[in-house]
Amino acid sequence: MSGLPELRTGIGMDAHRLDDNVPMRLAGLDFPDEHQGLVGHSDGDVAAHAICDALLTAAGLGDLGEVFGVDNAWWSGASGISLLSHTTELVRQAGWQVINASVTVICNRPRLAPRRAESEGVLSAAVGAPVSVAATTTDGLGFTGQGQGVAAIASALVARA
Repeated sequence: MSGLPELRTGIGMDAHRLDDNVPMRLAGLDFPDEHQGLVGHSDGDVAAHAICDALLTAAGLGDLGEVFGVDNAWWSGASGISLLSHTTELVRQAGWQVINASVTVICNRPRLAPRRAESEGVLSAAVGAPVSVAATTTDGLGFTGQGQGVAAIASALVARA
């Protein structure tokens, strides 16, 4: 297989509960009209966090908890975009180039479709490569369907630089 680039894929997943006393930040965007936000050590942005995990696993660098653990006060309250930018830098330092990433957000609210292009632009800028965003509901099933939280699943493709 000489001559072919070394490619690796990664998958990431994140979920956070909703709370009335937290602003909603999701997929790199603020949703000031939402009455509940995501609780987390950082900003709870499950989409950004899932992409971080996908990138870290693709590059063989561990996972979100290992890199940004809750015992590390430096990242307390940090934006998901900051985590994503830092993760991308770690991936590059490890000798990998991000080819693309994709994330699917699972929730009833907020509605991402009207702001999909905006979200893709913000996430793509943080990663330095195209990021696709999709959203779905679970038709009332599970904690996301019952409005108790939001989840996201992401994949990433990296190539040896």
